Amino acid sequence: MQQLCIIGAGIVGLSNALFLQQAGVDVLLLDAKGIAQGCSAGNAGHFATEQVFALAQPALLAQLPAMLLNPLGPLHIRAGYLLQALPWFARFVANMRKSKRDANHKALSALNHHSLASWQKLLHSCQLSQQIQYQGALLVSENHNLSALKQQYQAYRAAGIDVRWCNKQQLQQLEPALAPGLAGALDFTEVAHSQDPLALCQQLYQQFCQLGGRYLQTEVRQIIPGPGRQRLICSDREIHCQQLIIAAGAHSAHFTRQLGWPVPLEAERGYHLMLKSVALSRPVSSLERKCIMTPMQHGLRLAGTAEFAGLNGKADYQRATVLQQHADQLLRQRTATVSDSTMDTVWAGNRPSLPDSLPVLGPCPRHDGIYYNFGHQHLGLTQAAFSAELISSCVLKQTPALDLTPFRINRF
Repeated sequence: MQQLCIIGAGIVGLSNALFLQQAGVDVLLLDAKGIAQGCSAGNAGHFATEQVFALAQPALLAQLPAMLLNPLGPLHIRAGYLLQALPWFARFVANMRKSKRDANHKALSALNHHSLASWQKLLHSCQLSQQIQYQGALLVSENHNLSALKQQYQAYRAAGIDVRWCNKQQLQQLEPALAPGLAGALDFTEVAHSQDPLALCQQLYQQFCQLGGRYLQTEVRQIIPGPGRQRLICSDREIHCQQLIIAAGAHSAHFTRQLGWPVPLEAERGYHLMLKSVALSRPVSSLERKCIMTPMQHGLRLAGTAEFAGLNGKADYQRATVLQQHADQLLRQRTATVSDSTMDTVWAGNRPSLPDSLPVLGPCPRHDGIYYNFGHQHLGLTQAAFSAELISSCVLKQTPALDLTPFRINRF
């Protein structure tokens, strides 16, 4: 019988597998599609520790109509999926109450505060520290009435985030490749980015294997819990293990329902577009356009769209190609896609999103030996290492470095 299985070989599952394998636990990693074949491969590469505010903010309500009607907008809900998405959005709106916002902000801040240090610990242990670039990140504004950007600046400062105000001239000195018409920016000095998130995952996987960890590409269809033994019914076999971690991203709700814990998990689809390299040194986000540009090893990655179309809805790659129009306004010079091949330039993946912007972390309340680590929404890369540390502590019967109460699965 296997000591511990992890369902999900994305960045969250990989981080958990590596921490536990380093601790001497015999880990079997399971995934139907392969190593890092979802959002872990296509994310924006930004370790966004500054993002300590949950997405459910009252100011968003006034912006929603314009977002939904704008073909270039950051949010899209498929007409055929609207009714199915309504319960999730009702919970999302409920999280806009001040008491909820304050609690969610406190929990997010605590997670993000430890995230980069946890990544540094994990990567140093694997001699992979070069996989993270510490160049900071920018939030730029095109609006010469900078009141909205100043409000953001004050909110971040009040939250204890290291941020510096940049006027137009300072911004051009920092990043000359940006359009000269940009009015100002916030410079986040204590954040980082990856130049190749997929390569980061692959190198973590290699380290896991070198320590004796094993991976099996198989689809887990059913979990049958039991005292001291979990049965996993897979597409081609049955696996028994003592302990189990569910880190299956947007697919995790399928398993939690089997264990008696339905969760309001939505597959919030994100897209990216790859352009030829531009002389940017750090990720650049747009306040008005809600998109991000990150310099990668193989080009400039544009991301930042959210689509609600269901877990199995067909991807609409126009949501990716329209991002080039945003880049044309944010950069000094226009740039072409990295390839004439559509498959090389666009990507789509499902973010696991919960209405309070908090992941599910901790032990299953009903079944001993089962743990949850999913639902990180836009912050999977950012929070993966520290989330893995927390769950590893639970598995090893140690006290986690953070109170996991705000992240419990039965909070819904």
